[in-house]
Amino acid sequence: MQNFNNYMGTLETYIMFQIKAKMLAMKDELTKKGRKPIALSMGAPVDMVPQFVVDRTKELLNDPKNHTYSTPKGEVPFLEAVAKRMKNRFGVELDPKSEVFSLIGSKEGIANFIRALINPSMDKNEQEIIMIPDPGYASYTEMIKVSGGRAYGVPLTKENNYMPDLDEVWEQFLKEGNDPKKVKALIINYPNNPLGCTCDKKYLQHCVDFCKKHNIILMSDNAYSEIYFDENDKPHSVLECDGAMDVAVEFHSFSKPYAMTGWRLGWVCGNKDLVSTFGKLKSSLDTGVFKVLQLAGAELLNSKEGDEYIKEANKKFQKKIGDFVDGLNELGWSVEMPKATFYLWIDLPPRYKTAKEFCDELLEKSGIVAVPGDAFGDEGAGHLRLSIVADEKELKEVIQRMKEDGHTFVK
Repeated sequence: MQNFNNYMGTLETYIMFQIKAKMLAMKDELTKKGRKPIALSMGAPVDMVPQFVVDRTKELLNDPKNHTYSTPKGEVPFLEAVAKRMKNRFGVELDPKSEVFSLIGSKEGIANFIRALINPSMDKNEQEIIMIPDPGYASYTEMIKVSGGRAYGVPLTKENNYMPDLDEVWEQFLKEGNDPKKVKALIINYPNNPLGCTCDKKYLQHCVDFCKKHNIILMSDNAYSEIYFDENDKPHSVLECDGAMDVAVEFHSFSKPYAMTGWRLGWVCGNKDLVSTFGKLKSSLDTGVFKVLQLAGAELLNSKEGDEYIKEANKKFQKKIGDFVDGLNELGWSVEMPKATFYLWIDLPPRYKTAKEFCDELLEKSGIVAVPGDAFGDEGAGHLRLSIVADEKELKEVIQRMKEDGHTFVK
C-alpha cells in the first residue's frame, strides 16, 4: 500500500511464519500419504507451563485491582523479583527502580530498543549501523531495517569457535569502507540461536571492553540463559563483567525457560541511563503488561517450583536432543550435542546446492519442517537449523521417516 512508509517496502515476513504457511497449505496432502507435518522449525517449547504459575494466575484474576492499567516500566513486585533473580542467578546487583524495565516479551523489547537508537535513513551510505551475530536470530536484520538502519554481520564460525575477535572484525569493517561513527550498538546472543553455542565469561568481557573502546552500546539477548545441560557450566550474564553497567543492557524472557511463549513477558536490565531513555519511548507505545501476568511471573521467578521446572525441562531437552543426535549420526551426519538451547545446527548434505532445496524436499516428501541456515545470515549457507521441541514420539518418527525416505548425509 502506497500510504506505508518506505521502510515497510523493504521488509520480509518473518521466516518462521513463511515456513508455517507453507506447512499448513500442504498439511492435508501430507497427512493423506502418512506424512503429517512435524515441525522442527519454530523455537517454541511444547510442554505445559508450570502449574504453579497457572494456579497463581487464576487466583490473581479474582482481584479487581489487577484489571486496571499497568505501566510500561512494570509493577513494583515484578521489578523487584527480576532484581532478586539476577542477584540469585548471576550475582548481579540491580536497582529495580532504575535498572529494570518490563517487556512484552524480549523480542518486542529488542525491536523497540533498536528503534530508539537509530536515526532513520533510506540512504545506505547514511544509515546507522548495528552489528549483529551471523548466523543470528532471523528478526534482528528486519528490526534494524524497519528502523531505518543497517545490520552488519559479525561472523560466527567453527574456525573462530563462534567467539570472533571483535578487534579483527572492526579492522575488516573499516577495510570495507564503513564509517565507524555510524555504529550504534553490538548485539550478542549467547547461548545462541540458531547455533546452540555458548561463550565463556572471558569472551563476554571482551565484548564489554570492545564496546567501551568504541563508545557503542552492548545489547545482550540472553533469552536462552536457562536452557543448559551442565550445572557446572551455566551460561553467564554480560552484566557480571567489569564495566558492563557502563555500556550494556541485557534482555531476558519467560518464553523459553518456562514454555510461556504466548504470555509475552520479559525484561531488560542494565545501564540506568539506557534503561530510562528506552522507557521514554515505551511510555508512548504501550501501557505495560497485564498486571496478572507480571504478578504471577514475579512469584515464579524466584520460586522453588520455577527452579524445579527449569531443571526438569532441561533434563527432557537433553534426552530428546541426545537421542536425535544419535539418530542423525546413524544417517551419516557428524553432529555434536550442544551445550545449551534446544537447537541443532547441521551441515547440508553435499548433494544439495542450497539448504532451501533440502528443506523443501524434507517437507514435500516427508512432512519434516526445518529452516534453511541462510535464513539466519550469510554464514548460515550450507546448514540448516532443527528445533528439537517436539515430543519424543514425534522426534523418533522424524528419524524413521528420514531413513525410509532416503534423507541421509551422503554425496
